[in-house]
Amino acid sequence: MELRARVSGAMKDAMKAKEADKLSTLRLINAAIKDRDIEARAEGRDEGVGDDAVLAILGKMVKQRQESAKVYEEGGRLELAEKEREEIKIIEEFLPRQLSTSETEAAIDAAVAEVGASSIRDMGKVMGVLKAKYTGRMDFGKVGPMVKDKLG
Repeated sequence: MELRARVSGAMKDAMKAKEADKLSTLRLINAAIKDRDIEARAEGRDEGVGDDAVLAILGKMVKQRQESAKVYEEGGRLELAEKEREEIKIIEEFLPRQLSTSETEAAIDAAVAEVGASSIRDMGKVMGVLKAKYTGRMDFGKVGPMVKDKLG
């Protein structure tokens, strides 16, 4: 629950500093976390979601904003694209450092060895191990093709 506390603390700081744009983004993060908490309670988990789920939420928010910025750029709306990029910077403050390409390759090799993957049919097992260990630290959209190449 450490990430949740960091977001709340950053919200208070943004309020005190009167940083409206940052506060707006932090409120969006907080709302997304609370939405997931409500889903968890509906499933019978009273404690809400943990840091892994919060990392997944933050990763999804970054990806959404990257896609929006691209669409805005293609449409000639550069000011909106820049706003999306600013939100990405704020969200990324709460994400752990992304793995480098070489670190990602090493993690893939370790996951392949761990599950004893030998063919493309084992890709789901490898991706499951990677998601369990590296949520928020690697872009699984890019990792999927890397795993496919390794197993194919």
